[in-house]
Amino acid sequence: MSQSQTAVEALAGRPLTTLSEDEQMFRASVREFAEGELRPRVEQMDEQAKLDPALIKQCFDLGLMGIETPEEFGGAGATFFTAIVAVEELSRVDASVGVFVDVQNTLVNNAFMRWGNQEQKAKYLPLLATEKVGAYALSEAGSGSDAFAMQMRAVEQGDHFVLNGQKLWITNGNEAEIFVLFANANPAAGYRGITAFIVEKSFPGFAVGKKENKLGIRASSTTELILTDCQVPKENVLGEVGKGYKCSIETLNEGRIGIGAQMIGIARGALDAALAYTGERQQFGKQIRDFQGVQFQLAEMAVQLEAARLLVYNAARMKDAGIPFVKEAAMAKLYSSRAAERISSLAIELYGGYGYVKDYPVEKFWRDSKIGAIYEGTSNMQLQTIAKLLTGKDQK
Repeated sequence: MSQSQTAVEALAGRPLTTLSEDEQMFRASVREFAEGELRPRVEQMDEQAKLDPALIKQCFDLGLMGIETPEEFGGAGATFFTAIVAVEELSRVDASVGVFVDVQNTLVNNAFMRWGNQEQKAKYLPLLATEKVGAYALSEAGSGSDAFAMQMRAVEQGDHFVLNGQKLWITNGNEAEIFVLFANANPAAGYRGITAFIVEKSFPGFAVGKKENKLGIRASSTTELILTDCQVPKENVLGEVGKGYKCSIETLNEGRIGIGAQMIGIARGALDAALAYTGERQQFGKQIRDFQGVQFQLAEMAVQLEAARLLVYNAARMKDAGIPFVKEAAMAKLYSSRAAERISSLAIELYGGYGYVKDYPVEKFWRDSKIGAIYEGTSNMQLQTIAKLLTGKDQK
């Protein structure tokens, strides 16, 4: 199948927004959980900048931490699209929990399923599906968009590697016990020395450092990691030595669809709040959504959300159908992050002064939306990817 073939064609004309009966039931169950258990905790978790441990346990108990993981390893054995639905529904209420579940599924679990050997899958995937949080450690102080400029080093010594260096901006850093971590085992080979390692929090020489005080997604922990002569067994190399660059690129391509799902969840939450408020707020003797100017703003928000959702769903369906999806994933992340920021900003304006205070939900949607243009590849990097695949030229 060509890259230009859409998932709609691959699925015999099935509309992207049409969910199967199982997908509909799953969406309903996640929404029930988000409304009943998550929403009452959102304000407190945002203020305290910390996920409620009881909520983390519930995510495991409901099977949200191993959605795509095969049943033989304790997961639900569902599709990638199903994981995207979960991230969207959680982010509609709280993007911090949305990204918590997203990183576990679209980055960590997918890295194990794609690159892990049978022993690694048998050891780690059941833990990640049932009790242990995972994190994906790629970024460093000097390697953000240029991820291959990393300074973390891995030196082979007998039956293990010794890792030294620092990672920054690691989502789930405080909660995680299993890390997919990248280090260069052969700096002379450049990016071809980069290797993926499975690092456990209990390994000597491994430490979680500073937790960042963030603008948005505050309940989601973002930390530094410090490795000082950390010994990692050779059997904990994920994939092959020197092939970590392929692992990181391919995993992040999938992860960007997850971020797109987070963004459309934020946008949906902001639009829902705006619709409710404009139906309650009265000025000049009538509801403000009876004014044409307000109606036009709500309509613009709805159009942007639907366009973003279609891009995200299309990329996810393509991934499940085995169709190349890199360009579509970049488009989905780029557009959905812009849409979430615009929609949540308009929601604040529709609330007026109330939109600017923390007593109402829309200011948080806007704060949470901003990260979408930054992590798992900035908007400029998405544009570069799209341009390269459109023109067939390397954009440098």
